[in-house]
Amino acid sequence: MTALLKGYMRSSLILRVTIALLLGLVVGLFGGDAVATWLGPVGDLLLRLLTFLIVPIVLFTLMVGINRSREGSVGRVGGKVFAYYLVSTALAIVVGLSVASLFSPGSGMTLDENASFTAPENPGLVDVVLGIVPSNIIGAFAEQNLLGIIFTALVFGFALLKLRQQATQPGSAERLYEVIEGLNDVTLKVMAGVLHVVPIGVFAIVAETVSQQGLETLLSLGDMVMVLYIALALQLLIYCVIMRLFGVKLRTFFREARTPMATAFATQSSSGTLPLTINAARRLGISRSVYGFSLPLGATLNMDGAAIRIAISAVFAANVIGAPLDFVSMVQIVLVGTLVSVGTAGVPGAGIIMIATVFAQVGLPIETVVLLTAIDALVGMGATALNVTGDLVGTTVIARSEGEQLSETPVETDETSATVISKA
Repeated sequence: MTALLKGYMRSSLILRVTIALLLGLVVGLFGGDAVATWLGPVGDLLLRLLTFLIVPIVLFTLMVGINRSREGSVGRVGGKVFAYYLVSTALAIVVGLSVASLFSPGSGMTLDENASFTAPENPGLVDVVLGIVPSNIIGAFAEQNLLGIIFTALVFGFALLKLRQQATQPGSAERLYEVIEGLNDVTLKVMAGVLHVVPIGVFAIVAETVSQQGLETLLSLGDMVMVLYIALALQLLIYCVIMRLFGVKLRTFFREARTPMATAFATQSSSGTLPLTINAARRLGISRSVYGFSLPLGATLNMDGAAIRIAISAVFAANVIGAPLDFVSMVQIVLVGTLVSVGTAGVPGAGIIMIATVFAQVGLPIETVVLLTAIDALVGMGATALNVTGDLVGTTVIARSEGEQLSETPVETDETSATVISKA
């Protein structure tokens, strides 16, 4: 038993996660309803552990990153992050519309006249902007308001940097920075321990999801699922082209990206996968001043997978009612879908909220969402995996634009990450 545990601890994380995915698939298909009852709490435990780390890892990482960066660089990086995420989301919707228009999912299907669906409330753009500034810091932390946490970290991080720069001799500001830096190191140490639980949780979540969905659901709406995954693959190919243009070695990138990608696929949570995505950025040798800002923001704002899902769902709904989308409607979907994706929570089920909101805005029948909820988990897995991949791609590209060079070998500790990063 001891030898087995040691072998588990020493094996690579991606190997353990891959095996967990496959085992979860098999157990989910043949385990029956009992699987959800017994394994559901195990999957919930993983999500709780990952969520437990979000506040400290975002707060301390960003504050330390600001105090290690050159003055003015954070603002420049922030501008690049916002521009990249906006363009990336719009591009994803265009890809989704193009692929869906080519394959026409939903053609020949009919809508049940008795079907009904109440669209969940989606926060408006004004509410999202106002939500960046929390009225209560403790409330922002308790509600896992990532935009509010980022704002808090930025304000206090810059204030601490100014105090350190203005001090004529080391004093309270320097000691406070050392405490925050120490808390950041402790958080990363806790995260290293949580990583060992990830494969077990992934196994439980996949098994539960497959046992609840089954093959019948997949086959009944198979064309919709197939088209979605084709579009996701095309967007991933576009990512690869963008990274090559910035001199990123794909083998180096995917060496670290595959673990958060697989975990996001299983958990359907961009926010929950954030600790793993940050760990991947660290191991790539990206500076904290870049990933500490871009990844938490991306987990909230950058939803490329969800954007593709919105586009394909819109084409699907239009085909079901026998009214294919015209060019004007497609442009409207690109604009509305890009705005709606901003601020939508990176948690399971959030995609349905975005789809319902877009349908209401562009005049598509909200009842068609009933059909899409049947495959919510199946399409949500792929969409979330691409969401997380897009966040890490954007972070990597922005790091390269700042002159950083990715590490050829994994950066194992936070201390070494400061020395591995070099100018291209």
